[in-house]
Amino acid sequence: MHHYGYYNGTIQPVDQIGVGVFDLGLLRGYGLFDYFRTYNGRPFQWDWYWTRFQNSALRMHLRLPLTKDQTYKIVMDLLGRSNLEDAAIRFVLTGGDSPDSISIVKPSLLIITEDIHPVTPAQYEQGIRVILDDYVREMAEVKSTDYKRVILLAEAIRGARAQDVLYHKNGEISELSRSNFFIIKGQRLITPNRHILHGITRRTVMQLAQEDFEVEERPVLLSDLYDADEAFTTSTTKKVLPIVEIGDLTIGEGKPGPKSKYLLERFDELVESW
Repeated sequence: MHHYGYYNGTIQPVDQIGVGVFDLGLLRGYGLFDYFRTYNGRPFQWDWYWTRFQNSALRMHLRLPLTKDQTYKIVMDLLGRSNLEDAAIRFVLTGGDSPDSISIVKPSLLIITEDIHPVTPAQYEQGIRVILDDYVREMAEVKSTDYKRVILLAEAIRGARAQDVLYHKNGEISELSRSNFFIIKGQRLITPNRHILHGITRRTVMQLAQEDFEVEERPVLLSDLYDADEAFTTSTTKKVLPIVEIGDLTIGEGKPGPKSKYLLERFDELVESW
């Protein structure tokens, strides 16, 4: 199977797309991205993802070269060419080619389809472990292409037999490296509201939970972990993934809890008929 991509007006197989050597994304790491997937051949929460991408571009002073409707047509064209029932879609917007390696003249837009790499069933059944890191992302509300922190931590994560890292600063939790964070206390579903990327799966889960939980968006402290019944993370590929260990701390009974499983079931029911 082949994946296709759109790059500055041209559609071609992804292995034939070339990015300019003077692009600010390459020279200065100046770029942003977004990532979503389809269910039943339809982009999931398209309106929400586009709004977030648009807001990120505004914050980064990058003008979008296409409208929402133009972009949607390209996405559906690429999906049709990929010949896959479902695929992931990645947007990358960079500062484009720059005459002096610093000035933005015309942003470059890349849209590609990718294989979906879902979480293994074993991780849902057993939960995951994460390490702690004293760090908060710069411009956390923007989905920038700067992921050097987690790449540099990859060896430490593997050495701890963990799957990810949970960021915190001054005792306040923000997010995982590529996903949002939740804890459950009784019937309260609690998630950080500061220094985070406002995830679309996060938003979906909070919406699904409103009938059964008291949903709280507020600062979440490391001390909140000690009496948390459950913890989980949310993202496009993780959906609702239980966390059973954070650093040296065991969460709840050290296994995925019933309320996290319930929210995963609710999410799966939603996407099954998307």
